[in-house]
Amino acid sequence: MKVVSTTDAPAAIGPYSQAIVSGGMVYTSGQIAIDPVTGAVVEGGIESQTEQVCVNIERLLKAAGTDINKVVKTVCFLADMGDFSAFNAVYEKHFVSKPARSCVAVRTLPKNVLVEIDTITEA
Repeated sequence: MKVVSTTDAPAAIGPYSQAIVSGGMVYTSGQIAIDPVTGAVVEGGIESQTEQVCVNIERLLKAAGTDINKVVKTVCFLADMGDFSAFNAVYEKHFVSKPARSCVAVRTLPKNVLVEIDTITEA
């Protein structure tokens, strides 16, 4: 097992790793819309937050030695299912390989963001 850590993606905000490589797979922790340079949640609606989350995932996967085209599964959490269509419009630009996906609405997310995504990816 290998712990992945990079300053190109937001630091963990709790007692967990940004990602773990194990058994030929990369498991990312949930990524939210934090700008890794400022440490602040990006301003704007679901589109800008989803964009930042996807960029954070891309950077984290690069640090793990893989890329977004090798993602096999995503789990997506939305604060409001009313944002589903706008979320999908940004998501599909990044996850062009169309990995398996679960998408659920939750009551609240860390730092009151609108979206969180975690991935399982081939190493």
